[in-house]
Amino acid sequence: MKTRKIPMRMCSGCGEHRTKKELVRVVKSPEGDISIDATGKKSGRGAYLCNNPECLKKARKAKRLERAFSSQIPDDIYRRLEEELEKSG
Repeated sequence: MKTRKIPMRMCSGCGEHRTKKELVRVVKSPEGDISIDATGKKSGRGAYLCNNPECLKKARKAKRLERAFSSQIPDDIYRRLEEELEKSG
């Protein structure tokens, strides 16, 4: 029987590699909207974060999401991401 490869992704905050299921996907849609993708299936460019507000703070300080999405990210988007991470965490 063939074993399936488990998809691994790197957290943009702490840099640790984890399984996709352990991470929260942040997605930039083709229209430019940035949001948390709970299903992991939204179309667009994705970046991953641990389900931990500290990782979001690290990613924000180092501008890692800006680099991943090649665009500026407004403060209100970061606030919304923090709220969603606190709810789900």
